[in-house]
Amino acid sequence: MPDDRPRPVIDPSLPAAERALLAAAPEHLVAASLPPPPAPRLSPATIAARLIWIPVFAFFYGVLPGGWIRLFFLASLDDDDLLSGALRWGRGAVLAMLAVPVVQVSLLLAGQPEVAAALATAGFAGWTVGALRHLREPAPARVARELHGRYLLPADFDRPAARLLVRAQRAIDTVLNSRSQAAGLLDAIDNTAELPRQEWAIASALAEHTRLRRERRAQQPDRLSAPVRALLEPQRRALDLSVRSITDRIEALESYARSAQAADEAYHEWRVLRVLPDQNARYRDLLAGTVRDTLAVDVIERLESDARRAEAVLRARIASAVDTGQELSTGPPHPTS
Repeated sequence: MPDDRPRPVIDPSLPAAERALLAAAPEHLVAASLPPPPAPRLSPATIAARLIWIPVFAFFYGVLPGGWIRLFFLASLDDDDLLSGALRWGRGAVLAMLAVPVVQVSLLLAGQPEVAAALATAGFAGWTVGALRHLREPAPARVARELHGRYLLPADFDRPAARLLVRAQRAIDTVLNSRSQAAGLLDAIDNTAELPRQEWAIASALAEHTRLRRERRAQQPDRLSAPVRALLEPQRRALDLSVRSITDRIEALESYARSAQAADEAYHEWRVLRVLPDQNARYRDLLAGTVRDTLAVDVIERLESDARRAEAVLRARIASAVDTGQELSTGPPHPTS
């Protein structure tokens, strides 16, 4: 992640399916500081054209026995990739195009024209529905439009806000990617739920800071008289206080990340030393052949003591990290004004 470019932030209170759609299609997202994307509108000419070509399309591929042949040869002449053109409708559609003509001809030869007609009607209806599904607004675009403002993009942050958000995101990533987190040592705090809430709260406040600073720049304070600037001074102080509050929250996140890193180091040492009891027997055999027994026992006891001490350090560092995280999760960032 670039130093001054944060990743998009999505409101964690949204349903998981909607968050997944937003994350998977960033090209549809529009910054909250910009107008929301308009809903798709159809012109009368487009509606009239679809009323003509959709039935023709459905009749050709759903009713005519030879329609599937034309698909292979004309669907993708633009990129000279005939197979992908056929498969863009999915395996079910391709299998239907292959099987329906054979069944239709077989029914006609067997003297069952009514059944063949019913099959043709079903094919027509199926391809009509398929065409309509392809024409509707893609789900990612619809969700991005309907949930505009429930996600924040890099364009929603000026440089000071972006730098602070990057710091917060790095701290969050450090905790979530830590070995202590993966091992469940920090499970006194639900980091996978709490830290995204912290990220969203911080990002929302920083986006508001950005909007207020942009409004202030648009006022061109240097062109205002001293009395008017004095009237605006309380607004500046309120913004500064809010920035300080959010910075404190980010510093708390960074402190939590450092605690998690310290716990990682202790966890690594503990994993190395916890195998000492199994290794001691081998060392005992080694020392017994070269050193007096009393000295061998003394060395082994020191090794075991180191292992116990490492475990105590691990427990202390885990407790420190958990305490830091619990302090962090006691409440949301202070309001922006």
